[in-house]
Amino acid sequence: MKYELLELKQELKEELTHNILPFWMNKMVDDVRGGFYGQITGSNLLMPDAPKGGVLNARIMWTFSSAALFFKNPIYTEFAKRAKDYAFKYFFDVEQGGTYWMLNADGTPADTKKQIYSQAFFIYGLTEYYRLTGEKECLDKAIELFRLIEKYSFDAKLNGYFEAYSKDWVLLEDLRLSDKDANEKKTMNTHLHILEAYTNLFRVWDDPLLEKQLRNLIEIFLDKIVNKQTHHLDLFFDEKWECKSTLFSYGHDIEAAWLLDEASLVLGDIELIKKVHSVSLKIADAAAEGLQANGSIVNEKNNATGHVDTNCDWWPQAESMIGFFNAYELSKNEVYAKNTLAAWQFIKENLIDTNNGEWYWSVTATGKADNINDKAGFWKCPYHNGRMCLELMTRIHE
Repeated sequence: MKYELLELKQELKEELTHNILPFWMNKMVDDVRGGFYGQITGSNLLMPDAPKGGVLNARIMWTFSSAALFFKNPIYTEFAKRAKDYAFKYFFDVEQGGTYWMLNADGTPADTKKQIYSQAFFIYGLTEYYRLTGEKECLDKAIELFRLIEKYSFDAKLNGYFEAYSKDWVLLEDLRLSDKDANEKKTMNTHLHILEAYTNLFRVWDDPLLEKQLRNLIEIFLDKIVNKQTHHLDLFFDEKWECKSTLFSYGHDIEAAWLLDEASLVLGDIELIKKVHSVSLKIADAAAEGLQANGSIVNEKNNATGHVDTNCDWWPQAESMIGFFNAYELSKNEVYAKNTLAAWQFIKENLIDTNNGEWYWSVTATGKADNINDKAGFWKCPYHNGRMCLELMTRIHE
């Protein structure tokens, strides 16, 4: 097992430095209008006039900052800075605070809503850039976003965070991240990425309110979002935390399994760490219900109808590699490590585009690669697969 894991570590280094990052460095830089282009289609066609998403820009900032921290390579710092500079120039609302959801290709606002999910990703990216450079303006801006989320989004009465606001911070009627989501006031997905952002912010800013709210987020997951019977995550909730969904998202399950564990470790509370460790393994086991014989993990299942989405999108495959390896570290059970290795084998054989770079959006149950959905775009970023490489390279020791 040790030899296989060391071989995996080397292969992940090659994948990140020779495929994933070069794709974004060589094909996505917008030298005309600044920042990064908004889209390359599934058929590898650059769309220079595509709108630019805030989530995409923030995730690029995080990925290149994290890569620069790991490799100590100033080339990656240049690309992280490019994303940071573009965010400061165009994405931040200097009048009302917060960041816009989407810009036109020329940098003018296309959608000025304040989606809390996106605010969280800018905290995540800015704090990673601060960890890399020590640039205080980035920490200050991340703290400002934290305070805005707490001021407007936090539900002091019933706990949790509301989803989306107008430019001037009025709660919207349409709260959805995307068309496929339920229009509910509280979601697992937004809470997961606030948790992720607050964890990274707490690494560099030891603030009592942040500590309290990060701990509270962990407890929200343990008490409200993790289903007590199935240990899957429930996805959508009304204001009073009544569950409004029957879906299991295997990718979110396994992603939450390790992000919750990470958050507890960063807080450093021994009793909470033990509690989260136990739940994390149960979530990982629930996620494993989506594993296939070829090493992949399918997207989701409707628990009410039994219908399974058998597509294998890129991001659950990447998150399963981290999540199951985290479970291996916690339990020393080699079955989890074997899940990680099997997932990598599936990814190598099916998802990596060896001709054009990066990964395909998805692979069907029959092994057909998705050439329709974006290769790079609003949701298709270097963050899931890039982070997977960095996490496992950090965790696998000689």
